[in-house]
Amino acid sequence: MGVRIGIIIALGTLFSFLHMLHTVRTKALAQLQQHVAERSEQEQAIFVLAEDNHTFLKKALEERIRELEREDVSARFDRLFARRPDGTVRNRPELVDGKREVQGFISPNVVIDDGFRSRFMAAHDVLTRYGQAIGVRFTTTYINLTEGGIVGFWPWAPTWAQQVGPDFSITNYEDYTLTLPENNPQRQTIWTGIYLETVSKVWIASVSTPLDVDGHHVASIGNDVLLDEFMHRTVNEHLPGVYNIIFREDGQLIAHSELKSKGATTPYNILRAAEQPGDAAHRLGSKENAAHLRGIFERVKNREPAQTLLALPEYGEYVAVMRLKGPGWYLATVLPESMVSRPAFAAARYILLLGILSLLVELVIMSRVLQQQVSHPLKKLLQATDKVAVGDFQVALDTARQDELGQLAHAFQRMADQVQHREEALRQGNEGLEQRVEERTRALNDVHARWMQTARRTGMAEIATNVLHNVGNVLNSVYTSVQLARDRTAGMRLEHVGRVTRMLEEHQSDLATFLTGDARGRHLMPFLDKLGENLREDRAEIVSLLDDVGRYTEHIGDIVKVQQNYARMPRLHEPVDLALLVEDALRINSAELTRHQVKVARNLASLPPVLTDKHKTLMILVNLVSNARYALDTVAPGERRLTVTLERASTDRVRIGIHDNGMGIAPEMRPRVFQPGVTTHEDRHGFGLHASALAAQELGGSLTVHSEGTGHGATFILELPYHPARPRA
Repeated sequence: MGVRIGIIIALGTLFSFLHMLHTVRTKALAQLQQHVAERSEQEQAIFVLAEDNHTFLKKALEERIRELEREDVSARFDRLFARRPDGTVRNRPELVDGKREVQGFISPNVVIDDGFRSRFMAAHDVLTRYGQAIGVRFTTTYINLTEGGIVGFWPWAPTWAQQVGPDFSITNYEDYTLTLPENNPQRQTIWTGIYLETVSKVWIASVSTPLDVDGHHVASIGNDVLLDEFMHRTVNEHLPGVYNIIFREDGQLIAHSELKSKGATTPYNILRAAEQPGDAAHRLGSKENAAHLRGIFERVKNREPAQTLLALPEYGEYVAVMRLKGPGWYLATVLPESMVSRPAFAAARYILLLGILSLLVELVIMSRVLQQQVSHPLKKLLQATDKVAVGDFQVALDTARQDELGQLAHAFQRMADQVQHREEALRQGNEGLEQRVEERTRALNDVHARWMQTARRTGMAEIATNVLHNVGNVLNSVYTSVQLARDRTAGMRLEHVGRVTRMLEEHQSDLATFLTGDARGRHLMPFLDKLGENLREDRAEIVSLLDDVGRYTEHIGDIVKVQQNYARMPRLHEPVDLALLVEDALRINSAELTRHQVKVARNLASLPPVLTDKHKTLMILVNLVSNARYALDTVAPGERRLTVTLERASTDRVRIGIHDNGMGIAPEMRPRVFQPGVTTHEDRHGFGLHASALAAQELGGSLTVHSEGTGHGATFILELPYHPARPRA
């Protein structure tokens, strides 16, 4: 019992642990998903704001360009900007304060015509109006003109336009390249990867939006977003025990707790770590960390779009992931499985310790109680049992106890008394036992005889039903052949022979003259020749039909003989070529099929002979073909189709299918189609399919039906065990 209690405690501890583990995991994963969702909303705010600003600036810039196209801005342009000896055009230094005003730069090779001057001044006016407001959240706001000019608000670099070299070109920057029509056919706002700004030495990402006017790309609006605080928050602000990762879709790593960015000038790419294992180990601490990060990246990339929680059993982790609006970066928060299972293990350990202590105390108490209250009374009861076993019914037990052992002793005492009385009655009853056995034997023999008679009548009724149904099928073919023979006989033109005879008798005296000179006589010999040929053809066809009648009659005898043999003894299986058996079934019904213009298609696989009951299988196939023929009566004669297939259904089953395009079976009729007496034809008795289904079961197979409904035909499928016959030695 102690072992059982220990098992119960262990199972209880296990179930408690599993329940707590499930509860803690569910709560932790829900908290993890909520944290990632909230964190993504917080982190993507700056990106969403940048894109909203671009939408506004794009509209304002286009409107300003169209306004200035109707104005002459040359004077204002020349007042603000001047060409330098190096060929560049820059702000006049005495007129601009770069900390509060917009700066401009035009490359030496740019042709400054009226259109370019208008667009350049439109960019200058828009940034002058909105640059300071946008600069509250963004360090840099600029507008690139496709010809090679740039206008920007850079309060952190107030002399940038004066100090930048004459070889500076906006076309060398990724944000410019990404806005070109061939690279951005959808003309959407795009984000660059992260890069290290050469002056401030901080990591930056740029966002750029192309502007097309009248179908031509004229400018792009850009912002630079500082990422130092963004990266710092990602690495240092997280839930207890978890860590955050941010990476781009192309594998560029934005932030990671193990990433060493000090001294690096280019971002780390997860996908190229295998090409530079030394750099991967240096930047992430070890090759294992690089491989681990690659595994997380691939799982996130291959997830379903709506899936925000992933399990990584190979690393013992869970990953919650969200995609930041704007740059489309992935924010992934990784939760180790140990953070989930550790509280459950701790609680289960305390439960197990308390259970073990409780078990020890209970075992001590139970041992004392069992020894005093159970062991001694059971010993006395065992001694009383031995006495009763040897025929001594004089036992004395303590029946005064009110517990279960007292009730057991009282019941044992009562049992001993009853056994003594029954033993006496048994000795008395043995005297008339032989007589009662003889009477009971005679009664059983009578019941057995009646049962055998009932079984024989039931079997005879079933055999008669099967015989009548199968013979009826063949008699239909016999009737058809006889009708055709009678029609052919009735159509024989024997009256022409009498007419010819009378004509010859009339001209018997001048027969030669009649045959050569009379017009009717000259046609008489060809007519007799043709008549003889027709009579020979009619005789051949009648003989063929009578041969069919003979063959069908022999088949009726075979059916009766088969049923008689089946009634006398079990049918033994024999090697059967199923393809030939299918052909026999079609041949038996060939007269009806031909008469009703049914086209038969065969798709019979070549299979080795199988062991089965040949005649029972033939009976099923004949019934199925006959039923299919009747189902085709509703179809026009030229469209009646019957398809027979034979194939291997599996390694141990073979399938024969009978498909017709006839009247079909209504859905409410399909469940009852194999019941006795159920039929869709008024002149049919409804026993054929029932007997065929029973025969299929006796063969170890099955008979099923499929139909799309009335007017869509039906398919009967006979499946039999596939037992190939062994070739004879």
